[in-house]
Amino acid sequence: MQNMNIRPYASGDWSRVCEIHDAARRHELAAAELDAAYLTLEQTAENEGFHDYEIRIAELDGRVMGFVAFTQEELAWLYVDPAAYRQGIGTALIAAALEETRASLTVQVLHGNQAALSLYLKNGFVVIGNDHGRMPGNETFHVSVTELRHLGPA
Repeated sequence: MQNMNIRPYASGDWSRVCEIHDAARRHELAAAELDAAYLTLEQTAENEGFHDYEIRIAELDGRVMGFVAFTQEELAWLYVDPAAYRQGIGTALIAAALEETRASLTVQVLHGNQAALSLYLKNGFVVIGNDHGRMPGNETFHVSVTELRHLGPA
């Protein structure tokens, strides 16, 4: 069994967080048939206010394998290294965000991204609606999303 640790983001994590985001983002966009919308985290982080969020890092055996970024209202970013999918990292990061905020959180999932939708549903989120608009960070693309909410820790 691997040893998992959730900890606050540090500036030294940046390059690894970019690697994880960029690899997992390609999977996310492919599932939504939006491959052409791909941009790296370095290209979008400033415009999307990435560093304004609370960011937590998941390490497996000392190696950064995922991250979550959130506010008191929204779980905005959740990415796991594709080499570590289905090892409980996403679930651990969701639990960390919920425990830290002790609040109801919303999240949006691109239509077609069944893996992410399943993860959120498995972790207590419920579908509250759908929305359509422009893709944050790459506004030339139109997207449709499923909106979910978690009522927070009991």
